[in-house]
Amino acid sequence: MGLADAMRLITRRLEGAFTLLAVDAREPRTVVGARRNSPLVIGLGEGENFLGSDVVAFIEHTRTALELHQDEVVEITPDRVTITDMKGLVVEREPYHVDWDASAAQKGGFSTFMEKEIHDQPTAVADTLRGRIDDRGRLQLDGGIIHETVLNSIDKIIVVACGTAAYAGLVGRYAIEHWCRIPVEVELAHEFRYRDPVVGVRTLVVAISQSGETMDTIMAVRHAQQQGAPVIAIVNTQGSTIAREADAVLYTRAGPEIAVASTKAFLAQITAVYLLGIYLAELRGNKFPDEIESLLEQLDAIPSKIQRVLDTSEPIRELARTMANERTVLFLGRHVGYPVALEGALKLKELAYIHAEGFAAGELKHGPIALVEEGQPVFIVLPSPRGRESLHAKVISNVQEVRARGARTFVIAEEGDTDAANYAEQVFYVPSAPVLMTPLLSVVPLQIFALELAAAKGYDVDQPRNLAKSVTVE
Repeated sequence: MGLADAMRLITRRLEGAFTLLAVDAREPRTVVGARRNSPLVIGLGEGENFLGSDVVAFIEHTRTALELHQDEVVEITPDRVTITDMKGLVVEREPYHVDWDASAAQKGGFSTFMEKEIHDQPTAVADTLRGRIDDRGRLQLDGGIIHETVLNSIDKIIVVACGTAAYAGLVGRYAIEHWCRIPVEVELAHEFRYRDPVVGVRTLVVAISQSGETMDTIMAVRHAQQQGAPVIAIVNTQGSTIAREADAVLYTRAGPEIAVASTKAFLAQITAVYLLGIYLAELRGNKFPDEIESLLEQLDAIPSKIQRVLDTSEPIRELARTMANERTVLFLGRHVGYPVALEGALKLKELAYIHAEGFAAGELKHGPIALVEEGQPVFIVLPSPRGRESLHAKVISNVQEVRARGARTFVIAEEGDTDAANYAEQVFYVPSAPVLMTPLLSVVPLQIFALELAAAKGYDVDQPRNLAKSVTVE
C-alpha cells in the first residue's frame, strides 16, 4: 500500500477537523497531505512544490497556488502534484495566482509586523476599493453569482463573524441599514447555528473572515446554506474554504497580515462591507446614480486621511509609553463609535494583556459608571458635531460624567471640534469624514495606542500569548 492509499484509508476512519501531513522514510522526496475542516494549500514552484496552511508560508518561493478541497488527499514531489478524492480518483484543478509578493510578507524596515501593517492601512483600503466598477459603470463582486432577483428579494441580512471581524460587521450594519433600508443583524458565528436562527431564502448571510478558514464561521455558512440562504463571503485569502463555499465573494485585498492581532484587515473588512452596502443600494434602487458616485468618492478620499492620522500619531504614542503600568482602561463610543470602542478594548487585551472594556456610551449610567474611580483612564470616541449634534452633546455629557468621578479622559475627535478640548485631558484629532465612514479613521489611534503600550511593557506584539492567527477549531 502506498502512502497516499494509507492516508485515504486513515482519513475515512477519522472524525472532526484535521490537517495531516505524512512522509515515508523510504521515499523522503514525497509528502502526502489531507484536510477536513482545516486549512491546507498547495504551492506550485519550479522543481519544488509546497504544502502550508496559508500561502504566506511559501510566498517567497512561488505565487502560484492550488486549492485542496474538503476530504481530498494531495501527494507532492519536487516535480509533481496529484490530488485525489477519497476513492483515489484524480481531481483536476486550475491553479490561481496570488496577487501580492514576498515583500508584502516582510517587515519592510519596521520593527514589527504589526507596526508595518498599521502603516499599510491606506494601501489596504485603497486596494480593496480598486477596480470595483464594471464596463456598465456598476459595482461588481470578485467571484460567484447571486442572481439580482435574489438580492432584490432579500428582506434581512445576517452578518456572521468572530472577534475583530464581527466588529467590522457592526460598523457595516449602520451603513447598510441607512443606505439600503434592510434590517441587519450581526451574529457571533459560534453562537449562530446553536440558537436555531430564523434564516431562509430571503435572508442574505454575509460571512466575514480574514483567513477564510475560521471554523466557527465556516460552520455558520454551511448552516445558512442548508436553510436555503444565499451567502456572500468577505475574506482576504484567495482559495480559502469560506471563499470557495460561499455563493459569492468579495476579497478585501489587504495583502498578508502576519501579526496575530488584526489591524489592516479590520479596515479592509469595513471598506468591503461598505462596498457591499453600496452595491445593494444601487441594485435595489435605494440610491440614485449620483448618490452612489458621491459615496464612492467619499470612500476614495479615506486612504489619504488615514495617512494623515499616521503622520500625526506621535502624541498618542507618547501617551501610551507613560501608561505601561495601568491595570484597566475603558473605552466609550456611540453610533459607529461603539464598535470602534469595542475594537480599541480588544486590541489592548490582545497586545498588552490589560483588562479593557468597550461600552456603548449610552449604557454608562446603566452600570459601567460604577467602574470609574480616581485616575481611571477612559477613551471616548466623540461623534462629529456636524449632522448628529444631539449625539455629540450626549457623548460630551458622558465625558463630563466620568471626569466628575475622577477619570482621566482621552478623546478621539474630528478636526475642528472646538468643544472636545474643554472636556478632555488630551484630544487626538482625526480628519473630517462622513459620519458612517469615521470608524476607518478613529480606530487608528487606538491601534497605535495598544501597539505602543504593549511595546513599552516589553511584549511581543506580533505573537501575543495564547492566540493564533486563524481559529480553525470550534
